[in-house]
Formats: sequence, structure tokens, C-alpha cells
Amino acid sequence: MMERRNLREGLGMETDLIKSACSLAMAANSTPHRSYISDKPASYAIFAFPGSGTLDGWFSSKSFGNTSVDLKLFPSLRSIGNDELAVVNAKFFQQFRDLLKENFQLSDKIRFEHLLKDYQLSEEVSRAVRENRKVIFTGHSSGAPIAIFATILFLQQNRIPAFCVTFGSPLVGNQIFGHALRRENWVDYFVHFVMRYDIIPRVLLSPLSSIKGELQSVLPCFNPSQLESIARSQQASSSFYEVMRNVLSVASHAACSVMGCSNSLMQTVTSLIELSPYRPFGTYVFCTGKGRMFSLKNSDAILQLLFYSLQLNNQEVVTDVAYRNFKDHLEYGIEIPNNLGKEDIVDLEHLQLQLPSNEMGSIETAIKELGLSTRAILCLTAARESEKQKQRNQDRIDGNRKKIEDLLRGLQEYRVRGEIQEVGYYDAFKRQKDSEDFRANVKRLELAGIWDEIIEMLKRYELPDTFERRRDWVELGTRFRRLMEPLDIANYYRHSKDEDTGPYMRPEESRQPRPKRYRYSQIWLENAEGKPAGYFSESCFWAEVEDLRMHTSDQNKVQDPLAAFEKVKDRVLKLEENVLLWVTNGLLRRDVFFEKSTFVKWWETLPLWHQYGSRIAALVKEDGRKLPSVAD
Repeated sequence: MMERRNLREGLGMETDLIKSACSLAMAANSTPHRSYISDKPASYAIFAFPGSGTLDGWFSSKSFGNTSVDLKLFPSLRSIGNDELAVVNAKFFQQFRDLLKENFQLSDKIRFEHLLKDYQLSEEVSRAVRENRKVIFTGHSSGAPIAIFATILFLQQNRIPAFCVTFGSPLVGNQIFGHALRRENWVDYFVHFVMRYDIIPRVLLSPLSSIKGELQSVLPCFNPSQLESIARSQQASSSFYEVMRNVLSVASHAACSVMGCSNSLMQTVTSLIELSPYRPFGTYVFCTGKGRMFSLKNSDAILQLLFYSLQLNNQEVVTDVAYRNFKDHLEYGIEIPNNLGKEDIVDLEHLQLQLPSNEMGSIETAIKELGLSTRAILCLTAARESEKQKQRNQDRIDGNRKKIEDLLRGLQEYRVRGEIQEVGYYDAFKRQKDSEDFRANVKRLELAGIWDEIIEMLKRYELPDTFERRRDWVELGTRFRRLMEPLDIANYYRHSKDEDTGPYMRPEESRQPRPKRYRYSQIWLENAEGKPAGYFSESCFWAEVEDLRMHTSDQNKVQDPLAAFEKVKDRVLKLEENVLLWVTNGLLRRDVFFEKSTFVKWWETLPLWHQYGSRIAALVKEDGRKLPSVAD
């Protein structure tokens, strides 16, 4: 069904607040010599940033002017399991960094305002936080990306709400950028107003090489006094054609992806043509210029609407539309104050071809005023269905939880039975002598299959963006990893796979034999707990033991045990340090220290002088066994 929502319900902000933000954002572009301007109504503090009026402020030397985000500044802007960094516009990102102090050190306790170079801006933000005012960052045109980056850093450092309202904003980041904001549940704080004909929200979908000449010529038209003469020029029409040609390529490729098309021609074309990495995120409010406004949150659907709402009809002249491209970019100061709040915003999330009769008025209005064709509605519907499919995938995975927990319970019982018989969990499984070991292996293979399917979905972004932040799955993944990975390591060394493919763990993450099902679930926990990569490596304990054993006590490979020990001494000391920590935290159990465990037998081959001085000697000999004397 089509839905009508008032501003407070739909966007979380009052009409007057958005009008104030719009007025301030437009005014900021008239004061480019200042880093920001502000306004402080009753319960809010609004900060607006000016943009750049030159092409150099938009594009770097690359085709799309993109760069990977700085994780030291924005650690949240990445995918978790896939560990892909968000890509952002380099020039906008640099303009934002110019607002920050040089050589600052981030920490959990540092606040957003402490990072700002401008003392007055820092003081105003700090005062707003102390006074419990809601903080709003805003910007028009290329000032909007600065507001977006400021909002993300504020949310990241303060962990309290802040809103970002933009007007005619160019695109800022790639799919990972939006994915990360949705995962952190920050995306609802971003609202972008876009006039139907405004070319600027589409312009970064084109490479610099295809539009540089035309844009350089028409940028002065953003000065209202030069609008008429330049915006109706041949260069303006050419820039419109070039931008829309590239938007068509991006939108068509995205539509094929969400529809699951396997068009070989499309794959060939995209392998030859570099497509823009930028994608929309947040809530978009499309303004028709006739008083009506339509909202969308689905990023794939927004991308389609950016293309289809700017199609020519048979009566439109190219020069007139090109003129509107640039005129609309200057119209927010008129459109928002005059029309915002007159009618409820129509939510297009549920737009479809067939609706109940009482909803037909809304869809007919949307189709007419946004110029949507049947194909456009099909693409919007496909984008919505793609998001629904992600939810269905998650529901199916949630349906496997009981099975996963039952299998894990069976492995836990297998472990306890081994401890009662003084047989280590790892060593029993590695030997595979009893029927219980065989049954444990069947459970291992079944669990591996279930989790590998989950990981494949995550790799292809076929689950909701919030999945990896769900506490129930973080906890289940941690239980799974700690019970399952020792068995996989045992199986790996039981079959001497290290002789063909090397040790289970390698410094090169991409070449590790270690399955992604464990790498992903470890990263989930580290991200949830705010710990650095590798912090929760306890499930890899046996892999490190096996590799150190190969280096220090393998009689076929080690000619001089003392020399061999010296080479890995630091690794041994680090392992012993971790053993103490993991035992204290209950992450290593007593079966590790059984007399015939792989770990104890290896540790007892280490030089006696090391054993006597070791911090874990008491743990290894806790059953009363004594260290041999030096004479022995």
C-alpha cells in the first residue's frame, strides 16, 4: 500500500526545523570564506557547511575521484566479515579533514568536538551537547558531503543521536558506505532532499573524462545572475546527455543485479566500462516542484528513481530540461519553505503496479509527477523485492538456529565424555579411534555446511545489513567457533594437509587454509566488543601448537632443537601468555593439560631452562607431575 506520513512520523523532525536547516544550508554557500555557519533554535543546534564552486573541489585525478576511507578516522565504515573498506569521494573527504586538527589521536573517550580545528565550531558543538540539544548538520550541493562526514564522526564518537539534512547533495560513498551505516543503525539519521530535475545528485555517476569540459563551462550558472544564459547553452544540454547516459549504465547494471539477471552482454559491457562506485543511502525525499514530496529508503530503488524521474517525455525539449537541471539545484530555498508540510509526504516503499482502488490516486500522482514509466515501477518493485528476499534469507537462517544449537550441544557432550575419561577433546578427535569420534565428525560436517551457506550469503550481501551486528548471532557464532574450530584443526593435521598447503594459520589472510566461517565469526565478536583484529584468537590455539611443534620437535625436520627453539622463542612466550589469559577467562579447559595431550607432550620437549622459568609450568604440572631435574 502507498503510505502518507507526516514529517515527524516519517523523518523524525519537525517542519520548522527542516525549513531552518534549508535556509542555513543555502546561506552557507554564500559565505565560502567561513568553515560553517550556525543557528540555535529552542531545542536544536544547526550547523551548515559551504561547498566548493569549482570542479577541482569535486574530482581528484581518478575517473570518479574516489578513495578508500581512512579507518583510523572512520573505523565503522567497512563491512565486517568481508573486511571491505568503504569508498568515498576524495575531494569531499579532504575538505572535511581540513576541518579537523592535524595529528590527532582517536580514542573511545575523545569527543567529536575535540577533533575540530575551528575553536568556535568546537565550542558551539560542545555547548549543544552539554545543553542536551539535538545536533543537526546540514549542507547544500557540495557542502552536503561535509555535513554527512561530520554526522558520521559525531555518531561514532558521541554515540548519541544527531541528524543530517542535505539539499541537492552529490553522492558521497559506495555500497559499503551505505551498508555500514545501515549495519550501525545510523541510516535513519540521514535525510536528503532532491528536486526532481536537479542534476547534481546524479553528476558523480559519470566519470570526470566524459563531463569535465561541459561542467567547467556550466558551473558558473549556479550563480543566479548567469543562470539564464548558461543553463540554456549547448554545453548544458551536452552535460545533461552525458550524465544521463552514465546514469543509465549504472541503473541498468544495478537493476540486472537485483533481478538476478545473468545477461552475458551486460557482463561484457561492464567488464569494458568502468561504472561509478557511488550509491545513495538514507532517506531520499523527491520534490516534484509542484508542492508534492515522495520518500524512499531502499537504496537500490533510489538509484532507479534518480534515473527514471529524469526521463524526457515527447513534449519536453532538451534545452528546457537541461535548464531545469541547473535551475532546480538553486530552488531548494523556495521549494522547502513554501511547500514542506502542506501535504503529507507519500512513502514510495510500497509502490507497485496494482493497488487497491483507494490507493490509486497516490500512485497516479507519483507516476505523473515523477514521470515514471511501467519499466521504472518494475525496477522499483524489483529493488523492494530484493530487500524482502534478504529478510526471507535471514528468516530461513533463523529457522536453523535450533538445529545448530542441538548439534553444538552434541559436540559439547562429546567433549565432556572425553574429559571424564581423561582424553582430550582435540586429541580424541584427531586420533578417530572410537564410534563417538565418527559421530562427532558427522556433526562437524553438518555444522560446517550450515555455516558455509551463511558465509556465502554474507559475501554476496544477501542478508540484511544488520545481520552481523545481531547479538544473538554473534554469541551463537562464538560458541560455534570455539567448539568447532579445534575439530577442524585436528582434522587438518590428522590428514597432514599442512604438508601440501602449509600451516593452518598464515600471515596472509587471503591465503589461509582457515575457513571463512571462523574468520567471520571471530571478527563479529571483535567488532561487537570493540577489540582489535586477532584479539579473540583462542579457537586457533591448537593450530599454533601444531605449527610450533613442527618447528621445535619434529625429528624429521629439526636437526638442532636449541637453535630451532631460539627462532620461535617469541612465539612460544606469546602463546604461553595467551594460555594464562585464556585459562583465566575459561576459554581453555583442563583437557589441554592432560598428560598425553598434544600440547603437554610438545611443551615437555622445550629446553628445561625454559620450562623451569615458564609462567605456565604450574598449569602443565597441576596433576602432581614434576619437572625433571637438570641431571635427568
